Amino acid sequence: MEKTARVMLRIAYNGAGFAGWATQPGLRTVQGELEAALATVLRLDSARLTVAGRTDAGVHARGQVAHVDVPVETLAAAPGRSDRPPLVALRHRLNAVLQRASGGQADVVVADVAAAPPGFDARFSASWRRYTYRISDHDSTRDPLRGDVTWVRARSGELDVAAMDAAARLLLGEHDFLAYCKPREGATTIRTLLDFGWQRPTEGADAGLVVAGVRADAFCHSMVRSLVGASLAVGEGRRPIEWPAQLLADAQRTSHITVAPAQGLTLEEVAYPADHLLAERAEQARATRGEVWGGAR
Repeated sequence: MEKTARVMLRIAYNGAGFAGWATQPGLRTVQGELEAALATVLRLDSARLTVAGRTDAGVHARGQVAHVDVPVETLAAAPGRSDRPPLVALRHRLNAVLQRASGGQADVVVADVAAAPPGFDARFSASWRRYTYRISDHDSTRDPLRGDVTWVRARSGELDVAAMDAAARLLLGEHDFLAYCKPREGATTIRTLLDFGWQRPTEGADAGLVVAGVRADAFCHSMVRSLVGASLAVGEGRRPIEWPAQLLADAQRTSHITVAPAQGLTLEEVAYPADHLLAERAEQARATRGEVWGGAR
């Protein structure tokens, strides 16, 4: 049996030009572009990526993580005639192929390639995922150079960020987030929301925007954008601060939440435990969550 090596990739992409992460026939996807690039560079018939969080159409990433298993001899040959180490050569060559495939736009970039530690699984070994959602609610913050990663709210009037933040804090902890998820057969909707809050930064690239930080052990389908949608109802004064938590207590999918647009959502970071705990974490996640949807569509 051919010996393989597990390789970890850290990936960034602008989701505007993609129909999401997952491969779909006839559509341009992040997974499809990356797997095609891997097959080209490594001269494989196919390459299959496992990802930390499957993002939907229009969702961006700065800190996406994936792994791929490749034949050891094939990886060793990645430098070709160069004197670069195999993993460095693989990163350089992947980015060159990806940039050519996108017509020079480089809207998906492999930021790092490394040997995966024993027991590592990009999806099931993850301790948590962290997302940011950015909203412009005033003309002064409508930056055309950052339009792809910020949702411009059409309604007039500024959002009540303090009320949104107070409502968000009531959702922290382990709960059944069925009200905020599109359930998948055989998968649980119980999640641990580690951080959720809203602010209006006064400096930096996000100055003046309304920004949410969301961190959880994992996310089910549509969870983050549903949390944002419920927060907007509070920030616009249409619902009281307690309303998002009341929906959570109902433990049933509701049509009262408007799912926020994908445009403002970015996967910022995926965290993993110490190397000696990776296999244990993966085993626990598989056993307790079944088909976990690590992304936040």
